[in-house]
Formats: sequence, structure tokens, C-alpha cells
Amino acid sequence: MLLSKAERTRQYIVEKTAPVFNTKGYAGTSINDLMEATGLSKGSIYGNFENKDEVALAAFDFNFSHVIHFLKTEMSSRETIIEKLLVYPDTYRNFLTLPLLKAGCPILNTSTEADDTHPLLKEKAANALLFWKNSVEQLIQKGIERNEIKPDTNVAAFAIILMSLIEGAVMQAKVTGQNEPLHITMDYLHQIILDLKP
Repeated sequence: MLLSKAERTRQYIVEKTAPVFNTKGYAGTSINDLMEATGLSKGSIYGNFENKDEVALAAFDFNFSHVIHFLKTEMSSRETIIEKLLVYPDTYRNFLTLPLLKAGCPILNTSTEADDTHPLLKEKAANALLFWKNSVEQLIQKGIERNEIKPDTNVAAFAIILMSLIEGAVMQAKVTGQNEPLHITMDYLHQIILDLKP
């Protein structure tokens, strides 16, 4: 389906501003940043979006969908559920060098900024976390059904632990600029995923 000129312009604005929002955050991103990123005037940007909020919400969706697409693509090339789960430590071990994630995890960046200041962005981040948790739970459940994962695995607890390890390590790596927290945590996550085997 062909996009209209207005839809193409909106998409262009989102693609160009998404990295800016993910790097600078909602509060730190000005209209001048949006104009600089897009090469468009303020009138052109706000002729396509009602306000900065609307651009920020669309940018979050764009950033999150790119991370999901990357992980799904990596998982699709792997056979077993354990191998698919190992995509997480394999990906986040190299977090600081992946262009896709260079500015940080969009969920973590948005959650820490918007938890008390921006209800709509907070809701987006909460829904993204829920989507991620459900995705991990479904993978583990499928692994149990295929006898690839121990039947007594606490599915919900494992999903929360996996997410917490990743986000905690990413936060430390971003703040310190050091890979060590990522490598240590992802080695640990790698091992506990292998320990899920029956």
C-alpha cells in the first residue's frame, strides 16, 4: 500500500527524531533539535503532528519496534527455544557497539525519565515492558511444551529476572561507559538460560 505524501512526511519526521528522543529524552529534546534532525521548519513538523508529545510517542513506538524486529530476526535463525533465549545475552553483551542500541534501550531511557513526569510516555513504556515479558513467557512456555525446558520452571519469575538483569546491566554500562557490567551479567544470564534444560 502506497503512503500518501502526508504519511510519508510523518514517517520521515519520526525516523529522523526517534534517535534524538532516545538520546536526549523527552524533556531534553527541543523543537530546534527536531528541526535540525529533520531539516524541516517548526510549521512543517507541527503541521504533521499536534505537538511534541505526539512526535515523542510515535518516536518511542519506532525505537521499540526496531529493537523487537532485530531480536525477532535473530531468533528466527535459531532452532531450539534455548538458542532463541540466548539471543538476549548475545545481543546485549555487545550493547554499546550495536548501532541500533547505541543511544540506549528505549524502554529504560523512557521509563527513568517519564515515570513521574509524562503519563503517556510512562504508559507506552509500561506496555512495552508487558509486551516483552509476555514474549519471554511465551517462549519459555513453548520450550516446556516441547520438552526443551524444565517443566517446573517458574515462567513469570524467569521472564522478570531476565528483563531485570538486562536493564540493570544496560543502565550500569551506559552510566559508566564500561562493558564489564554487560559481560559479567550476560555471562550469568547465558548460564541460567542453559540451566533451563531438562
